Amino acid sequence: MKKHPLILCAGITSLLLSACNPVKAPEAILPVPEAKQVEWQKMETYAFVHFGLNTFNDREWGYGDSDPKTFNPAKLDCEQWVKTFVESGMKGVILTAKHHDGFCLWPTQLTEYCIRNTPYKNGQGDIVRELSDACKKYGIKFAVYLSPWDRNQANYGTPEYVDYFYKQLHELLTNYGDVFEIWFDGANGGDGWYGGAKDSRTIDRKTYNYPRAYKMIDELQPQAVIFSDGGPGCRWVGNEKGFAGATNWSFLRAGEVYPGYPKYRELQYGHADGNQWVPAECDVSIRPGWFYHPEEDDRVKTADALTDLYYRSVGHNATLLLNFPVDRDGLIHPTDSANAVNFHQNVQKQLAHNLLAGLSPKASDERGKTFSAKAVTDGEYDTYWATNDGVNSATIEFDLLQTEKINRMMLQEYIPLGQRVKSFVVEYNQEGEWLPVKLNEETTTIGYKRLLRFETVTTDKIRVRFTDSRACLCINNIEAYYAGETSDTYTAKAEELKSYPFTLTGVDTEEAQKCMDKNNQTTCFINGNTLLIDLGEERTVTSFHYLPDQSEYNKGIIAAYEISVGTDSNAVNQLVAKDEFSNIKNNPILQSVYFTPVNARYVQLKATRMIHDGEPMGLAEIGIQ
Repeated sequence: MKKHPLILCAGITSLLLSACNPVKAPEAILPVPEAKQVEWQKMETYAFVHFGLNTFNDREWGYGDSDPKTFNPAKLDCEQWVKTFVESGMKGVILTAKHHDGFCLWPTQLTEYCIRNTPYKNGQGDIVRELSDACKKYGIKFAVYLSPWDRNQANYGTPEYVDYFYKQLHELLTNYGDVFEIWFDGANGGDGWYGGAKDSRTIDRKTYNYPRAYKMIDELQPQAVIFSDGGPGCRWVGNEKGFAGATNWSFLRAGEVYPGYPKYRELQYGHADGNQWVPAECDVSIRPGWFYHPEEDDRVKTADALTDLYYRSVGHNATLLLNFPVDRDGLIHPTDSANAVNFHQNVQKQLAHNLLAGLSPKASDERGKTFSAKAVTDGEYDTYWATNDGVNSATIEFDLLQTEKINRMMLQEYIPLGQRVKSFVVEYNQEGEWLPVKLNEETTTIGYKRLLRFETVTTDKIRVRFTDSRACLCINNIEAYYAGETSDTYTAKAEELKSYPFTLTGVDTEEAQKCMDKNNQTTCFINGNTLLIDLGEERTVTSFHYLPDQSEYNKGIIAAYEISVGTDSNAVNQLVAKDEFSNIKNNPILQSVYFTPVNARYVQLKATRMIHDGEPMGLAEIGIQ
């Protein structure tokens, strides 16, 4: 007769009794990610592509009035793009299917401002389709960017436009296969062509009814993660420089962050007390601008610069979204491609040999054999070392097989159960004494992945002391490497502007020096909205260059401008350029304005619109050529 399991357990040895009562797994600590958010974060790096009418009209934010007939990439090859991404280690690509100018890269019937009315393939092209097909062929994921702002549509700002926007979204979600992410830009409203109205429109973002978009995406592309400033799937990191804070929580306070959120810098760090899982995505362009500009061909980020960004994005519990501005031939420029591939190879080389693989570490606390410390070296994502309930600090120690040099470490938390670690310390043993490794950043959060770079140590023992956590520890991976004697960080050189010598009329000499000292960390602030620049003698002038304030919470940023010249300080009235500095708030890079050569001694800069009204103009550097 078969015994009841409870009777069987009561009569067997303590060993079997233990087997009948397995150690309970740790309880999840809220908030926790959805399964699709975990899979998204495992992608780590993926590409962005900005391509459209802006590419052919030398713009960053097109006004909405460029002629579609100017769009004619003679050698466009989406497979060339994707092969570059694959060789660069990227797991997917997001395409700007429609940027703020309203031009659509697919042959929609909803507007005439689309690829149907271009010379490309005699109007029969569909770049969204071509890229989606190339992704399928080479085995990477595909996603789309759809700007809510549309500077072309006459009905922008009306309920009719909202319906138009949702019809566009429906087309992209139903005609091109699976997408892994939907990217909604925070830029919204302002100057535009708007069907010839040429006015400025301020939009209440509630008009878009984003819950309607989320519902549509959940129904049509349930695996897709939704990006916006505050999520809900992933969040903007608060800058366009490609890095997250060393302290980076994957949480936000639900409903608090919105496009235009004034405390956007805190998105680099997340909200430690957040109640919604919204991890950070670090977006950055491989060039200064997001769209292709020939004059930036010699300003492509180097492999070293990209490597540094990898450590400060993926290595700071975020993902890295690297933009490639496709050129006017429809190809990724050779320099961009080579630097991206070399960057990937550089990271692979630095993290090639895990010195802790297969070791059996010793831990000060373990939650039984099922969750033993051995899990951190077994190479499996879904096994993890856990401490007992209430044990929020513990030490794990590794005895190396031999004395080794070490200058990199990787740590991972098992995020399906939440993000827990609040602080930790890495130490190495030297002649019986435990010493901290020398870092240039705090060791606080871990999350999905934390990568540390530190001065090379030589040791046969290394340990991690987890000093504080939101709950018991759940650590699924710890690795150590010797990356060679490479530079720990990459420091970009300050922009050196070539310029005629000049003085600033009516500005204190010491203050004026700050915008001509070749130091982008000093800023000259000018009250009022006009600045008169004296070149000392009459010269042939062809361009004006402006680098805005580079401090973290930069101020005095000029949004729109007029540049006038003259040979007499009392008659500087020949207007040579008038436009906006597109995207300058989020990407405060060097702005270069080129115009027809003109003879002049005086150049006047007038700020016709500031990012923040009432602030003085902030000039880190200016130059005139």
